[in-house]
Amino acid sequence: MRRIGALSCPTIVAVLIALACASALVLVAGGRPLEVYRLLWDGTWGTAYGIGQVLFKATPLMLTGLSVALAYRARLFNIGAEGQMTLGAFACAMVGAALPPGTPGPIAVTLALLATFAAGAALAAIAGALKAFRGAHEVITTIMLNYVVRAIMVGVGAHVFLRETIHTTPIVPAAELPRLSSLIPALHGSAVNGALALALVVAAATGWLLFRTRTGFRLRALGAAPLAAETSGIPVRATTLLAMALSGGLAGLAGANFVLGYKHYYEDGFSGGIGYMGIAVAMAGRAHPLGVVLAALLFGTLSQGALAVNALVPKEMLDVLQAVVILVVAATPELRRKLREAVA
Repeated sequence: MRRIGALSCPTIVAVLIALACASALVLVAGGRPLEVYRLLWDGTWGTAYGIGQVLFKATPLMLTGLSVALAYRARLFNIGAEGQMTLGAFACAMVGAALPPGTPGPIAVTLALLATFAAGAALAAIAGALKAFRGAHEVITTIMLNYVVRAIMVGVGAHVFLRETIHTTPIVPAAELPRLSSLIPALHGSAVNGALALALVVAAATGWLLFRTRTGFRLRALGAAPLAAETSGIPVRATTLLAMALSGGLAGLAGANFVLGYKHYYEDGFSGGIGYMGIAVAMAGRAHPLGVVLAALLFGTLSQGALAVNALVPKEMLDVLQAVVILVVAATPELRRKLREAVA
């Protein structure tokens, strides 16, 4: 309970401050804050469709947030989740489309997910290897790899996209993840799908890995005190490479929400900055799997809410709200102290 409280309090304070700032902006714009917030609630958690859309938008944020958080635990800053997710989604779509039509569903989904994870992990491992063996800073290498992936997708797309489109061939039906509306009819029309369950399982698995396994101890020890970790016999280079590869694999899995659960093909530009938003989610969630899940729900709510309140105020108002949450969390001295303690 103490851990949950420590995770939530700074973010709750940040949300309250952000709401106060947003209210002031709404008043300046000539609007009524209570009416805007009512519309925000009605468009998100106030209806079954809104809930479904919030969960759909939160799903990839959970995975990219977990990606950044896992690397951060090892004192690594993975800024490349955008490229890793893009490459993972592309690999997922290519494998899913290449499978024989008669492939059993569980096998098809498993193979597609493995391809997704492997592609993201391989891309991040490049940055991990450069960090471990050449001392190259992972912030620079992961950012640059984002641009490399973007260039590759432009070149490859000219050969694999369907004519006069910007997307690949659809995956086989067996590889599709079901919409949750098939189980909960009230969610009809929303895009939330089985990738949500995947994200929650991955969050639980990440927590188990970090706090219940020897590998997780090595990752956290490396993040807390690299020199002490090396002195105690922890293989620093191998652990650095592993941390980046696992981080990239988690980011790659975020692409499954779009490819397997939504459009059923890779589409150029589908990510919409979700990889970069994962950094904010990890920060607001204090690099803890539970906190990341809660932060992803918060940012998913703001993302969907921006569409709901657009009739009263510009949807960019919600972007301001997100920015204020991030700035307040980042600027809280107490949060920074607790983050250091959590990593230690």
